[in-house]
Amino acid sequence: MNHPTVSHPPTDRVTVWLRRRLGRAVVLSYVAALLLPGPGLWLRRDHTVPLGTVNGLPLSTAPLLLSLVLFSAGLQVPVRELGRLLRSPTALLAGLVLHLVIPLLVIPVVAFLLRRTPDTDGGSGLVTAMILIVAMPVAAGATVWTGKGDGDQPTMVGLVLASTLLSPLTIPLVISTLLPLLSDSYADTLATTGHTAHDSFALVSVVLPCAAGILCRLTLPTAWRDRVLKVIVLVALVGSLLLTYVNASGALGSFLARPRPLLLGAALVVAALVCLLSFMLGRAAARLLRLDAPAASSLTLACGMNNSSAGAVLITTTLPDKPHLLLPVLAYGLLQKTAASRVVAAASRP
Repeated sequence: MNHPTVSHPPTDRVTVWLRRRLGRAVVLSYVAALLLPGPGLWLRRDHTVPLGTVNGLPLSTAPLLLSLVLFSAGLQVPVRELGRLLRSPTALLAGLVLHLVIPLLVIPVVAFLLRRTPDTDGGSGLVTAMILIVAMPVAAGATVWTGKGDGDQPTMVGLVLASTLLSPLTIPLVISTLLPLLSDSYADTLATTGHTAHDSFALVSVVLPCAAGILCRLTLPTAWRDRVLKVIVLVALVGSLLLTYVNASGALGSFLARPRPLLLGAALVVAALVCLLSFMLGRAAARLLRLDAPAASSLTLACGMNNSSAGAVLITTTLPDKPHLLLPVLAYGLLQKTAASRVVAAASRP
């Protein structure tokens, strides 16, 4: 008996195709930024959209793309499925605590090692960049990696959502706690950035888009929601790649204009060290808590995967004169995806 062939809409097919090749697409975004940084540098600048007013509407591409990605993440949150996390919250609570504690354990180690280098400011620039990464909430993209393996998706979604909603409090807390590790000039710069994160960035650029997505999911009729979801998910995937290209153009464009091979090498080493330690601590905590394999995989991913795009946008908007700080951010963004693929592969083994 012949079964009818199920025909998927074009948007679904493209989304599935892109998700399966997401790692390679990210690498291509970096390559495009290296070979053709011009359009990305243009997009990084603030623009004014004429609306008939005197000054027009100011538009900044990077925060807009970040909001799109987080809106999509909120729209995909299975809110009603999160109820069981309240009945068994061990992995969720452990993930939130570790997400706050791991930066306080890892960054001092990195700062101590960098002070043994001949860098005149003790590696404060690299430490500043890493603080801005580890202070960010759990990356929304972590849910994609959980979906690729046998992870606990509700736990991961809960960690992304909770860390995002708490970010107006946790981002400035982590930044202020780690300020003493920096030289005076970078400490002053990061303190200003921390005030910005507390006053507006975390709420406007991180929490509100995610909350708007959740609200749309709860209020839209099911048929409309499904149609909107299919389009928004694909648009957000493309938007995340464009955001990666824009951020990479800022870092690599300045690097090409003024090559600093030692800085690039140091950025790679420091990002790899922070990424490795974060994933290791997450895995160790999962074993200590004796979590089952799916919850352990999700906890490990949540500890190692921070929203590096949000960190890059914060650097771009508050520290436009320091594009070199984007180098370790970009390196971490790529390395955490590589590490996530290893965690997913390990969790999928019988």
